[in-house]
Amino acid sequence: MIEIPAAQDAGTQIPVTTIEGARPGPTLALIAGNHGYEYPPILALQRLRAQIDAAALSGTVILVHVANMPSFLGRTIYFSPIDGKNLNRVYPGRADGTVSERIAHAITTQIIERADYVLDLHCGDGNESLRPYVYQTVTADARMNESIARLALAFGIGHILIDRGRPTDPARSMYCSNTAITRGKPAMTVESGYLGTSDPQCVDQIAAGVHGVLRELKMMPTGPAPLADAVYLDPAEVLTSPETGILYPHVERGERVRKGQLLARITDFFGATIAEVHSPLDGVVLYIVATPPIVKGQPVGCVGAPRA
Repeated sequence: MIEIPAAQDAGTQIPVTTIEGARPGPTLALIAGNHGYEYPPILALQRLRAQIDAAALSGTVILVHVANMPSFLGRTIYFSPIDGKNLNRVYPGRADGTVSERIAHAITTQIIERADYVLDLHCGDGNESLRPYVYQTVTADARMNESIARLALAFGIGHILIDRGRPTDPARSMYCSNTAITRGKPAMTVESGYLGTSDPQCVDQIAAGVHGVLRELKMMPTGPAPLADAVYLDPAEVLTSPETGILYPHVERGERVRKGQLLARITDFFGATIAEVHSPLDGVVLYIVATPPIVKGQPVGCVGAPRA
């Protein structure tokens, strides 16, 4: 356990497993539970802990089983029940900050800075109906971009979102995977799972993807081969709600939509429509919020345009 002592608010713990291989090699960090209501990555790491054979491993695998224990135990989406902050928006954190900031600081200094590669494992939160995809961050460094592209294909999920908008300042990296990238370590965010379920197929997909990455990094002798091709989504856009109220989605995850198509309708608490959200482009619905509560400024969905 990494202990996060109480300070201005409650403390917590981060459960971590380190598997040291029989031969030298890189260190791969696997981080689950930055959002505590995202269960398939957490369950996949439980499985991987038993599957990874140290005798066959070259290098080290660090498994962060639940990064955000307050959110996991509190069953909260996005935000910590203690400080109201989104852990995956406060990296690299602060040693003297609130509990989310202290968690981020501990993961940055004790996990990410020890690693050579980082996978931040996510899925659709308790409100998000999501089809699997991964984020492939594009930086100003061609060698970094090549390494991240290799990770994306090795993980084996066929929809890859090209992400050009991440911060470049290591002191304000904001996101977990971006914290690694701004420190010179190839990293990737994975999304597989939906609506806070413990979907077995998505657990399988995450575990298989990690085995593919271990093979690609020559840390394990076997594993799934990398994808020969993928659907690259560029551009992609997250749509936020213009109002607070009750959300009625009009599309499904994975659905093809046209520019201007209605994605969701928002009513007040008496049933009158107060806003609509339309697709800004032709593309694929990567996720859509599929539960009724919606707050102004929070995500409604994400649409990505496949490259021609």
